[in-house]
Amino acid sequence: MAPAVHHRTGTVDGLEVFYREAGDPQAPTVVLLHGFPTSSHMFRHLIPALADQYHVIAPDHIGFGQSAMPDPKDFPYTFDALTDVTAGLLERLGVDRFAMYVQDYGAPIGWRLALRDPDRVTAIITQNGNAYEEGFAKPFWDGVFAYASAPGPETEAPMRGALTAEITRWQYVNGVGDPTLVSPDNWIHDQALLDRPGNDEIQLRLFRDYPTNVDSYPQVHQYFRDSRVPLLAVWGENDEIFGPDGARAFAQDLPDAEIHLLPSGHFALESHLDTSPSTSATSSAASSPARPEP
Repeated sequence: MAPAVHHRTGTVDGLEVFYREAGDPQAPTVVLLHGFPTSSHMFRHLIPALADQYHVIAPDHIGFGQSAMPDPKDFPYTFDALTDVTAGLLERLGVDRFAMYVQDYGAPIGWRLALRDPDRVTAIITQNGNAYEEGFAKPFWDGVFAYASAPGPETEAPMRGALTAEITRWQYVNGVGDPTLVSPDNWIHDQALLDRPGNDEIQLRLFRDYPTNVDSYPQVHQYFRDSRVPLLAVWGENDEIFGPDGARAFAQDLPDAEIHLLPSGHFALESHLDTSPSTSATSSAASSPARPEP
């Protein structure tokens, strides 16, 4: 019998935060942090696969999924602010220590959580969740950094193009050997949320803030070296957003990192759930102590 998955809402700083929760709250906790342009919906199959052994929490970031979408005049759409809300939700839920699974935008949020309190993070699973400049695939990122450095009509136009149904679908099927494994429900669901009035400005603000994540990379690398946190990188090697060199780069600072490249793309869970972080490798990583003995 599959574990029950609960769909809940908590309030953090006056904002409603939607999250999915499953498993025994007394079991080790795994926090799943989603990427752009999706939500905790991307973990709908992974959550029950993990919940027989773990307490699983998967929030929707503010401005995404079923969480609140305040006007940008009322909420600073930065990665620091998204991290503040995530930290607030974990505090509200009484989660002191946790392993985390990060993907895309979930990675810089996860890195910030770890930098704020390294002892709380027991292990990391990263699925195309970048932490190194080697991971940026060209030409995808050229437009993001051009827009962030010089916002204006010319640089904004390509970024608005990234919010279209064509590109949302591309993120799911590009690099997947058998695209029929990927349900169209994914991009239809995501696009409906992107198309909400005002959501475009939210996404543009996060694009403009993205370089702050790169600025933090030296601190993240030092955290890896100091903590020796157990890390499992499970990466769609055909991803043209975060390329496979981003997965290999973790070994620079975490020589014991376990790195697996899969014949898939940006959302590898859609085509390779059975060989992604629901496997025994994930169980080992999520159960590891945060500070291995020398």
